[in-house]
Amino acid sequence: MEVEVLADADAVARRAAETIVAEARAAIEIRGRFTLAISGGRTPWAMLRVLSSLDVPWAKVDVFQVDERIAPEGDPARNLTQVQATLLEHSQARLVQVHPMPVELSDLDGAAAIYARTLAGVAGTPPVLDLVHLGLGADGHTASLVPGDPALDVVEADVAVTGPYQGRRRMTLTYPAINRARRVLWLVTGADKAAMLVRLRRHDRTIPAGRIQQGHALVLADSAAASELEATRSIESTR
Repeated sequence: MEVEVLADADAVARRAAETIVAEARAAIEIRGRFTLAISGGRTPWAMLRVLSSLDVPWAKVDVFQVDERIAPEGDPARNLTQVQATLLEHSQARLVQVHPMPVELSDLDGAAAIYARTLAGVAGTPPVLDLVHLGLGADGHTASLVPGDPALDVVEADVAVTGPYQGRRRMTLTYPAINRARRVLWLVTGADKAAMLVRLRRHDRTIPAGRIQQGHALVLADSAAASELEATRSIESTR
């Protein structure tokens, strides 16, 4: 796992957008398409605003959701609502193919299976995403893989439905889907994440985030989140 420490959340968002552009161009050059899975959060929305204005072959990009709240279409709590308001705000970025999680369906388990088939239809069987963007919760969760939830133990499916978390059930990619990704990009900001970032860096499997494979992982952290990391374990950046 590589860790880059940047000054603040805005710098993290800009660096993340640059990283995605580089990964997109490389994937398109090699395979003709780029598959990206996006998590929610304040810093990711800033990242997507920057990304939408950059030079990307958008017509060759497929965007998936890492997770989504079970809520009606257009609900402000939905990650999709924020993706539509940020990534798609520039005309060229509107060429991107966005694949929403079908959380409006009454049969949520069936909806998870549908999304798994959508993944496979674009990213192969089993699906291998080019880049999965993840965040880190102060409780050690990532995606909607939260402490104590049965979805942590799902190994036979790429998409699962969770129990209630912070008032809502979620749909989420599972460990198998995330761990097959060619690249994992972590965005970690805020002092409340400092202790968990140390545990993530140590590959602490007692927290959900610690079960994500680290071989192809890049962590972009602001100085507040990285405040408890050993200096020798981080790469200082002046970007």
